[in-house]
Amino acid sequence: MKGSKIASSSVLEDVLENGGTRQEMHDFRSGAENIEPTAAVDRTLSFSRVYKSTPIKPKEYRAMQTLLLAYQSLGVVYGDLATSPVNVFSATSMTNLTEEDLLGTMSLIFWTLTIIVLIKYVFIVIHADDHGEGGTFALYSYLCRHINFHSKFTIQNTRLSSDDSLRYYNRPSSPLRSQTKEFIENSTKVQNFIIFIVLLGTCMVIGDGALTPATCVLSALQGIQSLSPKITQDYVVFMSVVLLILLFIFQRCGTNKVSFTFSPIMLLWLVTNAAVGIYNIYKYYPSILKAVSPHYIVLFSSRNAKTLWFLLGDVFLSITGAEAMFADLGHFNKRAIQWAFSFIVYPALIITYAGETAYLIKYPENITNAYYSSLPRPVYWPMFVISTLAAIVASQSMISASFSIVKQSLALGCFPRVNMRHTSSEHEGQVYSPEINYTLMIICVGLVIGFKGGVALANAYGVVVIWVMIITTFLTSIVMLIIWNTSILLVLGFFVPYILIEGTFMTSLLNKIPQGGWVPFAISAILGTVMLSWTYGRSKKSTYEEEGKMSINELNQMLSSACLYRTPGICFFFTDLVNGIPPIIRRYIQHTNSVREIMVVVTIRTLPIKTVLPEERFNVGKLGVEGVYRCLVQLGYKDSLNLDGGDYITAMVAKLRENAETIVEEQKIHSAAERETVFVIGRTILTANQNNGWFARFTIDYLYRFLQKNCRSSVSALQVRPEKTLQVGMLYEI
Repeated sequence: MKGSKIASSSVLEDVLENGGTRQEMHDFRSGAENIEPTAAVDRTLSFSRVYKSTPIKPKEYRAMQTLLLAYQSLGVVYGDLATSPVNVFSATSMTNLTEEDLLGTMSLIFWTLTIIVLIKYVFIVIHADDHGEGGTFALYSYLCRHINFHSKFTIQNTRLSSDDSLRYYNRPSSPLRSQTKEFIENSTKVQNFIIFIVLLGTCMVIGDGALTPATCVLSALQGIQSLSPKITQDYVVFMSVVLLILLFIFQRCGTNKVSFTFSPIMLLWLVTNAAVGIYNIYKYYPSILKAVSPHYIVLFSSRNAKTLWFLLGDVFLSITGAEAMFADLGHFNKRAIQWAFSFIVYPALIITYAGETAYLIKYPENITNAYYSSLPRPVYWPMFVISTLAAIVASQSMISASFSIVKQSLALGCFPRVNMRHTSSEHEGQVYSPEINYTLMIICVGLVIGFKGGVALANAYGVVVIWVMIITTFLTSIVMLIIWNTSILLVLGFFVPYILIEGTFMTSLLNKIPQGGWVPFAISAILGTVMLSWTYGRSKKSTYEEEGKMSINELNQMLSSACLYRTPGICFFFTDLVNGIPPIIRRYIQHTNSVREIMVVVTIRTLPIKTVLPEERFNVGKLGVEGVYRCLVQLGYKDSLNLDGGDYITAMVAKLRENAETIVEEQKIHSAAERETVFVIGRTILTANQNNGWFARFTIDYLYRFLQKNCRSSVSALQVRPEKTLQVGMLYEI
């Protein structure tokens, strides 16, 4: 125990030197019993990484809360998946259908829903969350907390050698797990490959947020054309554009209001479809449920394997939207997602598809408009209205998922800063971004006007979803092997079957690339360029600041100079570098030759909690000579930082006085606070060195700089009057 306390003290010195605070060491010391002295003294230890090593207890939900969230998830998560019966059979190009063909198709739909959605996503993948967040980036973030990624293209490195001794990372290891982990950590190529597929999957999901609304709304409204030849495709396109614009405008209301509006519609949709399905089964083919037997798939394949292979791309549309269950996890919780699908969505979909198949066995010639043709005439118009409303709801799942993915990307520093608003005080994952929302709206409307037909968009939609699913399978397998410490046989039992199944679907969907399947790749290429440029620029900036940051001794020498003028008052110098003193402060002191009597280097962090207690909001540590401090401001996602109001300044000054080591020093802080207060904002501009290659110069000088100029500032949340602020710029030659 004595050794542990000594180690903690040594780490405290390192943390303060690199920008940390004494207050945060309280949490670190609470786990000191499990820290070996030699492991704890890590000379590169940073404050932010100590904080991230603290375990976050997941929020517990009562049964009624989970039931309410399950109901809300119907309108946010399952809209896309639940509306798939509208276009699955209509997308097929089969002719001369026999009863066996349709039974084989129904069996294929049933087992696809069961194996990929129910088993894979609902019971396996959903558990690979990162503090309640799901999606491709959540998987990567989860891996980063257990694998030391050191590639120069790493999105964010959150691991240190000392982390292995902390309780948060202390897991039973096996030789296989250790060998796999070591292989990944020692191979830059493997790390680059993982990062590439993470970014690809992320771009695909964001692009899905534009494709899903376009596909769902167009498919639903095209049903009206069966009533009259006077209703042309142009009318359908116009109505789709109007509905889509209204949908994206409605997003500003937030997930809670959206779900309470949309969930009744989706519940009504599922119930009425199940009722129509039961009616069709009873009237046309009561023994349709025998299609559950997979031998009908074998019979279909033995008669015409090529037709079955082409059919896979159309059948895959029955599970598009399943990826939203994982991507939207942060808006709800695991159990709510599982309950909603297992007890409502899954049985309703099976009955609906069975009803459509029963009708088509009687009238196979109507397959091109299977859903609307199978509706009994008395309920056609009510179902058309419900279908249109459900299509609007279906668009919501991937729009919400896009917001969640962008939020995770921002947290990992690989997406240009955009405005991210939290729309709920209860659920941290419920967010809305106006910039992302209206960008998706423009892309979505452009796709509808450009393609004018649901088939081409459906082809594009299927292609994007299958790639997201394959990437999810790959990353989940790594999580199972390294983090969950799962037996290699169980890992292979998951990875091999799903890669084979999804790979087969992928080969079928690749045939649709010329008919619209190229769209997701085009969208992903644009988004990928943005994310890679931003990630590359940020990594270069971090490297420059890490190599050029000031030491405590250098700061002491500069501040001890007889030529330096100490101006009365307090200066709050804002920077986004947590781990040390940024080089821009060196430049500031050199060129102004003056420092305020009290200078506080401030970094603002937003934590994944609703609010931070006032007494824990400011963490202060002294830097070097008298009058210079380091302050970390920690805010919850519902906290605001109004520096003009005076409360924050008063609280920050009070914290400074608490940390003053002498009475004289405390009086000096009080006197400076009564004088002028100025806020200095550090802004850096990157330029590429001529020794770099043309690609690096183009990325830094044009792509990254363009994004930097047009995105939000890191201190854009500050509410300070312009006359009180001073912006200091510095050119980083990378």
